[in-house]
Amino acid sequence: MLALLIRHAQALAQDRIGLRAGLALSEQGEQQAAALARRLQRVEIAAIFSSPLRRTMQTAEIIAAAHDLRITPEQALIEVNPGDWENRPVKELAGDPEWSRYNSFRSGTRIPGGEMMIEVQARVVTFLERAARDFPGRAVAIVSHADVIRAALCHYIGIPLDLSLRIEIGPASVSVLEVEPWGARLRELNHGGDLDL
Repeated sequence: MLALLIRHAQALAQDRIGLRAGLALSEQGEQQAAALARRLQRVEIAAIFSSPLRRTMQTAEIIAAAHDLRITPEQALIEVNPGDWENRPVKELAGDPEWSRYNSFRSGTRIPGGEMMIEVQARVVTFLERAARDFPGRAVAIVSHADVIRAALCHYIGIPLDLSLRIEIGPASVSVLEVEPWGARLRELNHGGDLDL
């Protein structure tokens, strides 16, 4: 399977942490998603899965319309559960020792009242392994969030979660991960151009 790991396009506000389920795409984000759909025109996509949050579903809807596909919402692709940090400004968290610990020791730090990155990694990898069995040799669009995509990439290319923030995952980017019975191979990272797979 070729997993097209797609980060949602630009949302209205990205200066706060959290699920923010109702957060929509900005006008720029809608344009990014439309450009993304055009970039994917030459790729034969077998299925499209999306985090159920609004910004990811909106991005997925634009891609799905261009490929005449139905979106399957997938809970395993949802944003990291931010627990007590829900909707808090990043600037405010910058002085919190738990925030610093979380960003330097992601493999062993639980967000207060929320998830550990290793739990996020387990859920997204479990989903990808299932999708690889269901869609062998096919391309599958998977619309999610930067940290979820980083967690998947870290697993498959052997990077510790503690170093995940070294991987840039921009809005409306595509990272292509080949997942096969023999293992996995990263074919594209944070790609912003046309794809012809």
